[in-house]
Amino acid sequence: MVLLEPTNLLLLACAVIYGFLGEPAEAAILLLFVGAISLLDLLQQRRSDRALEELARLHAPQARVLRDGVERLLPAEQLRTGDLLRLEEGDRVAADGPLEEALGLWLDESLLSGESLPVGREAGQMVRAGSLVASGHGLARVHAVAGDTELGRMGGSLAAVVPPQTPLQRRTQRLTARLTLLALLLCALLALLRIGLGGPWLEALLAALALALAILPNEIPVVLSLFLALGSLRLAHIGVLPRWPSAVATLGSATVLAVDKTGTLTQNRMAVHNLITWPQQQLWQAGQPLEEPWHRLLELALLASRPDPVDAMERAIQQLASEQLQESEHLHPDWPLQREYPLQQELLVFSRLWRSGEGQWRLAAKGAPEAIIDLCHLEGEPAGSLRRAAAELAGQGLRVLAVAQGLDGVPLHDCHGGLGDGQPPENVHAFLFEPVGLIGLADPLRPEVPAAIASARAAGVRVLMITGDGPITARAIADQAGLPPGPVLSGEDLERLSEQELGHCLQSASVFARVHPAQKLALVQALQRQGAVVAMTGDGVNDAPALKAADIGVAMGRMGTAVAREAADLILLRDTFADLVAALALGRRIEANLQGALGYTLAIHLPIAMLSLLPLLPGGGELILLPVHIALLHLVIDPACTLVFEGLPAEASLMRRPPRSPQAPLISPATTATALAQGLVLTLAALVLALIPGVTLEQHRSFVVVLLLLGGGGLVGLNGQRRGGVKGGSAWIPWGMALVGGLLSAVALLVPPLRQLLQLGPLPPGSLGPLLALVLSSLALSAVITAARRRQAPA
Repeated sequence: MVLLEPTNLLLLACAVIYGFLGEPAEAAILLLFVGAISLLDLLQQRRSDRALEELARLHAPQARVLRDGVERLLPAEQLRTGDLLRLEEGDRVAADGPLEEALGLWLDESLLSGESLPVGREAGQMVRAGSLVASGHGLARVHAVAGDTELGRMGGSLAAVVPPQTPLQRRTQRLTARLTLLALLLCALLALLRIGLGGPWLEALLAALALALAILPNEIPVVLSLFLALGSLRLAHIGVLPRWPSAVATLGSATVLAVDKTGTLTQNRMAVHNLITWPQQQLWQAGQPLEEPWHRLLELALLASRPDPVDAMERAIQQLASEQLQESEHLHPDWPLQREYPLQQELLVFSRLWRSGEGQWRLAAKGAPEAIIDLCHLEGEPAGSLRRAAAELAGQGLRVLAVAQGLDGVPLHDCHGGLGDGQPPENVHAFLFEPVGLIGLADPLRPEVPAAIASARAAGVRVLMITGDGPITARAIADQAGLPPGPVLSGEDLERLSEQELGHCLQSASVFARVHPAQKLALVQALQRQGAVVAMTGDGVNDAPALKAADIGVAMGRMGTAVAREAADLILLRDTFADLVAALALGRRIEANLQGALGYTLAIHLPIAMLSLLPLLPGGGELILLPVHIALLHLVIDPACTLVFEGLPAEASLMRRPPRSPQAPLISPATTATALAQGLVLTLAALVLALIPGVTLEQHRSFVVVLLLLGGGGLVGLNGQRRGGVKGGSAWIPWGMALVGGLLSAVALLVPPLRQLLQLGPLPPGSLGPLLALVLSSLALSAVITAARRRQAPA
């Protein structure tokens, strides 16, 4: 509750003391200020809540649905009974219903049953919302949604996951708690000291509470919460969705971006560019007529693909087949599928076993050229010749697939002849294969990628490319993207190298080829051992461990599985690398603005605290700043810390500086030094005002309050104008707070009833000019100090 904030509690305590002192008017105006500050806090809290609500709406789980014959991607809450739910590996089931189709479907139902092992599901059996597709695929008819599902009735929800606190949030809480305790202890000791020296105890208590109001860092938690919430929303608006606001805090500290090639650096819109038959080595290129020599190769590639492909390579093969093989004998929609052999880490080949219309077995396989060579047991010159042909295509930046077929009748290694009516073997290596050709697929680089990589590198961030492609293809794409030259490490290298050797190789390697998802974890850990802050992208089920281990796990929004999204900190809604670099820049902007807000808080609190401390010291004199004046100053401090600094545009030089260390203190040493210098200048100016002869205590208070209101507003401008200028033409925004301070000063001094309530006096004739000159000279001196410290800081 806002009223229970420390600042409001202290103001309420001061109001009670004023009541005991017989000054109801002062108590009343303090209560008004409590209401104003509470209203401001509520508006800021509501702003944060709205940001988080929109973030939650953007996070709503989605499902692939066949409705009225059209496939749609819909939020889970828009599902309705009768929809056909498409289930793919890595999906989170969004509704209850019976399976109409299932092929190798295994579900992880641990969320519902607590059983850790996946269970097989076949057509006719029920699937339940909350289950995870561990492998295979299927179609389920939606029977129950939302609260009507078994998960809904149990009250379970993935949205109940509590976002973790970042180190920044934990440091903020510790700092705030320690400063609060220190402020209260100091105030109590000084109050007791003044009472012990014979001072009135109520006035001593009032002075102590004023000092506590001046010292308490009440703005820091508010600033942090608002910056993270609104920063998350700003990220979502540029296509990067944080899973929780705390993810924003680490983003600006990233030193390594380890990203997938396909779909992130490239467009993931593959097209078949070349076909090469084998062993004839007849070459077809896109744009040429597709004649009979290549029909057989395309037919087998299609048989080794899913009929409803998700993979971009399979979609490209299907597209070419639909254009070139229509009305031919090479399409077989009526053949029944007998068995599917999925990709395995040790064999990157996808195979499908069919029954032809004549009842014959037909087996087709496609995969990495080296895997097909292994599957076909090629050796010597045949193997070398196929490798050279694949390397020639890869050198053009093409992704290369080899296609093989089972020998006629699909004979097995351990018998002569075919399968007959027996059951297919469990291992695809039991079959005899022969290669039939190569397919080269073009996946163009996204046009914005070279500039984005250059921007990241200029910001001191390494970019590493990870791909399942072969080394030659990977190096060709890396050169197009502008990655630095160097060796290409393969998945085999990662398995073979020791920790020390891998760490040494990582210093020069930026391209990783034929990497299995599980090997990404080794990369993340090796980079972290070197002190890197790693942002790692991923989209598959097996990417989850690496995404969790990375400092910033980044899942794909379009291609990514539910498992990857749930393991990640950020989700790229458009799957583009440029959005990730834009998010890094925005993270740095949030961090810079947060430093500005915290520095301003420290700078403005210093003169208030010093002026509140002096009356509690022996011989310190009268209380200059009353609690009501400190409450008035909060009407400038609070919105400046949140509304103004949070909305500041980015510095022009932001992406030309190295990242900030995540172990750096909450307020950097440079920010602290600058803030203390600014605060000390205002403190000295306030003490100068105490030397003016012939003024009353109330007039002295007027001088100090005007100085702090105008000077405090001016400090917003100084801290909002950073080196190199800002982008967006918004230089006037921070200086607007100086105008707010001036308006508050004018109202406080020119409205007699309010001036009397604030215990201020009218300014002596002729004093306004010198007072404004003192304010401007203080700000000018602060500006000189600030500029000097920025020149000393690294660019």
